[in-house]
Amino acid sequence: MNDPNQNTVGELIKAFYEERKGPGYLDEVSVIKGWNSVVGPFIAQYTKELYIKNHVLFVKMSSDSLRTELGFSKSVLRKNLNALVGKEVITDIVFS
Repeated sequence: MNDPNQNTVGELIKAFYEERKGPGYLDEVSVIKGWNSVVGPFIAQYTKELYIKNHVLFVKMSSDSLRTELGFSKSVLRKNLNALVGKEVITDIVFS
């Protein structure tokens, strides 16, 4: 029989991370993991660091020219990364 007080393992893991790291943490992890698939292998090889703080994705690039080019595509990248998760996780992208 199903006990209404029982949770699935997935629900327990999600609750654990949200309690420890804050709400939306797993969504942020999904955005960061999806970066390579959204930008492709060429851009991914020049990506040195990714992190999210206050709904802003910070991307450290090793190529100045590529960083400039990506700056022109921020809205498309943001839209595609949020689409991976199915909700708005990031509101802006900062390249450095």
